Amino acid sequence: MLDVLFLSSADVERIIDMKRVIELVEVAFKEKGLKRVQMPPKSYLYFTKYDGDLRTMPAYIESLDVASVKIVNSHPSNPIKYGLPTVMATLVLIEPSTGRPLSIMDGTIITRFRTGAAAAVATKHLYGFGKNARVGIIGAGTMASYIIEALIHVIRIDELKVYDKIFNKAKGLVETIRKKFDIEAKATETAYDAVRSSDVITTITPSRNPIVAANWIREGMHINAMGADAPGKQELDPEILKKAKIVVDDYEQAIHSGEVNVPISQGIIKPSDIYAELGEIVAGLKKGREKPEELTIFTSTGLAIQDTVTAWHVYQEAIRKGIGKKITMLT
Repeated sequence: MLDVLFLSSADVERIIDMKRVIELVEVAFKEKGLKRVQMPPKSYLYFTKYDGDLRTMPAYIESLDVASVKIVNSHPSNPIKYGLPTVMATLVLIEPSTGRPLSIMDGTIITRFRTGAAAAVATKHLYGFGKNARVGIIGAGTMASYIIEALIHVIRIDELKVYDKIFNKAKGLVETIRKKFDIEAKATETAYDAVRSSDVITTITPSRNPIVAANWIREGMHINAMGADAPGKQELDPEILKKAKIVVDDYEQAIHSGEVNVPISQGIIKPSDIYAELGEIVAGLKKGREKPEELTIFTSTGLAIQDTVTAWHVYQEAIRKGIGKKITMLT
């Protein structure tokens, strides 16, 4: 008989903690930098007539001996048309020694936490841990609040500005953040207002056209470009990339679907213009920010190893705390 632990979104939420996820995701990046992971690029199904896609994301972290596969979608019209999240995920945790499934869990909450954690790890290494910063957020969707929460763990936010093309979304997020974290926050009418006076900027939209203009950017800024995770997506004016230290989460995925994918396909920049993978910096193989005046960009596509390490932690805590429901897969 084969029993598998089923963990719902409510189960995962009872267990997961942002501070711990940041620590775990940093470990995952380090392991990647040291080449101790197996992680094929995402594979895609494109539902063109629905303006959506589905991705499969397998990974094995060899040094930790944990593996998982995530199935995740991106359908930007879901919230308005169907009342569903833009991103939903199911995650299967695998026992490497036998290949048997250990757990089937909601991966939507894990995706949100590990996405925020990646921004935090990048900001820690490319802007500076514990530094004061004015923060600008472009895009007030579901992911934005998790990114803000994660950033609070690595920098001191002096001021937060949020822009969304739907102003009331930005306003609602700001009100939530004020209540939850007691920080100064403001919704802005334009993307320019959120960017121009900020030190750390995070873009988290499904845009296929640049939102952030090159002449808004100053020396010393750090940008987390989190929204471009499929071919054709971009949020930044390519001229910004030409004068920045570019760090990616994964070379192959970034060239195919990250913030650099369009500028590379158009010949504006070359793959060789990418400075490093974040894992190389976390592992100490390359330096992060070297000068205060450097402009740094982290382009995130989202890595399966982030899901794997977080899911393994959730599973272990669920076992320890007696959370979840066992279901019989084979008899």
